[in-house]
Amino acid sequence: MSNTLAIFKRELGAYFATPVAAVFIFIFLVALFAFTFGAGFFTGEPTDQADLQSFFLLHPWVFVLFIPAISMRLWSEERRVGTIELLMTLPITTFQAVLGKFLAAWCFVAISLALTFSIWFTVNYLGEPDNGVIFASYVGSLLMAGAYLSIGSFASALSKNQVIALVISVFICFGFVLAGMPVVLDPLSGFLPDSALNTIRSFSFLTHFEGISKGLIDLRNLIFFGSLMGCFLVANAAVVDFKKAS
Repeated sequence: MSNTLAIFKRELGAYFATPVAAVFIFIFLVALFAFTFGAGFFTGEPTDQADLQSFFLLHPWVFVLFIPAISMRLWSEERRVGTIELLMTLPITTFQAVLGKFLAAWCFVAISLALTFSIWFTVNYLGEPDNGVIFASYVGSLLMAGAYLSIGSFASALSKNQVIALVISVFICFGFVLAGMPVVLDPLSGFLPDSALNTIRSFSFLTHFEGISKGLIDLRNLIFFGSLMGCFLVANAAVVDFKKAS
């Protein structure tokens, strides 16, 4: 763990060594707040009650662009500037390097999410929201962000070109979002059995995140996001090892 922690500190420090981190966080917060208020922040009966449903429903869509933009540099930049050779000569395993980079990016996203707590305080000042549901939604959002990041890290390892890594990551993430939507399921319902449709639906980020955002932290949803992260991080390490050997 000491090796992973060393990589974690190195990568997290790199985010804040330039103004890029502040720019990303600013754009992320502006996008979320603008769309939340634009979509109708207050819901329900004409009382002082407010909730964050519209806020959290935006997360899967904002993450599709925001997370790949963060993760595209994780390995592409190392290969572009040639520092990956130096990194691989350190007394660490490939998976330790992959995990350290991933955890640093995940921590950066967690900081970005933490900066949205002001909107949570606002709804508590204006009304009486269900704070248990809001807390569960934040947990689900962070888990979903980790799944996006693992995909983005894998895509970044595939190419030294950050733009290509961004496009690959967005494409894969978008596919996981759309998997549970009618635009995908309806055309397939004519020739696929319900069991197959349910399997496709089960791979959708929306399917699992919506359950958590209702306050139901189901073990199946946790396993889904955890398994997805694990699979893509292992694939990430395999790609790095393959490119190192070649």
